[in-house]
Amino acid sequence: MRQRIAVVGGGPGGLTFARVLHRHGHPVAVLERDPAPDARPPGGTLDLREGLGQLALDKAGLLAEFQALSRPEGQAMRILDTDGTVLRDWRPHPDDRANPEIDRGQLRDLLLGPLDVQWGRSVIQVAPGTRDGVLVHFADGRQETFDLVVGADGAWSRTRPAVSSVTPHYTGVTTVETSLDDVDTRHPDLARLIGDGSVAVYGVNRALVAQRNSGGHVKVYAQFRAPLDWHANLDPADVEAVRSGLLTLFDGWAAPVLDLLRHGPAFVHRPLYVLPVSHTWTHVPGVTLLGDAAHLMPPLGAGANLAMLEGAELAESIATGSGDLDEAVRAFEEQMWARAGRWAKITTAGLERLVSPDPAEALALFDQVQPS
Repeated sequence: MRQRIAVVGGGPGGLTFARVLHRHGHPVAVLERDPAPDARPPGGTLDLREGLGQLALDKAGLLAEFQALSRPEGQAMRILDTDGTVLRDWRPHPDDRANPEIDRGQLRDLLLGPLDVQWGRSVIQVAPGTRDGVLVHFADGRQETFDLVVGADGAWSRTRPAVSSVTPHYTGVTTVETSLDDVDTRHPDLARLIGDGSVAVYGVNRALVAQRNSGGHVKVYAQFRAPLDWHANLDPADVEAVRSGLLTLFDGWAAPVLDLLRHGPAFVHRPLYVLPVSHTWTHVPGVTLLGDAAHLMPPLGAGANLAMLEGAELAESIATGSGDLDEAVRAFEEQMWARAGRWAKITTAGLERLVSPDPAEALALFDQVQPS
């Protein structure tokens, strides 16, 4: 008898897990709280790395389709001083496929493919150890039992409490996000400033990053060290008040750089939370975690990549293993913890250097990662 398996969360990690199981002919229930795929904006662009996200897509049989959709030119990175001086201008070779970019929405649609996602299934609790397996409680009062529940439900996972009492903590760094549409036509000067990929400006304890998505869409991220309640005197719905507050924070920076904030139509407050660098738990039969639910870390290009590879590896292990579900999960967890711990250390140190009292630290980090 085939095991009853559910994954909570329809993000990159959860969908990759489901897609690899589907490729091996194994049924899986994908439980997603959003009522539809396009219920909310999918977010910005992702760089999928050769040995991580791209490997996961290969395991799902989707690598060729990804390569057709992705933007290798999106790997380009330009770094400016706060006065607008260009400090670095790195551009990839035309055949560089190390970290091509893809919009989150495009990746979601690619992974969805033939999957039958249960939309609008909001999980509120996962209870292991019942007589019939793991009991999943839904917001609408319904319950369902599975042999394995995989929590791929992000930073504020409802699955995590079944295995761990740990909760995310604030890093001291906040991101405020805005965006620009049709940038090449409406803001050609900013389009040239950003180039084909990203532009980043680093100051004392703050940074401003703009990243090109497909279709002339640009995401802009203002990052700074501040108390969690830094905006207590601001109405988040008052766009001009938030804009004014941000322009004050970045006062003195070059006018073309500040134009990235001046033209944003709305702002979203995103404080950065993380889990402890070496987050592990005592194995609980029937429940495991992957991605941000297991190892939330600073958003420096590792999170989605790790989640996707973890999803693919766990699915492969289940589909091609001995049939001992618990044995497959135990082995997966040990491997995940070791790799995620290494990446958590790297990204935690990276955030410290990118939003630093010494802006030269950010430039030095770039030169280590992407030497000219």
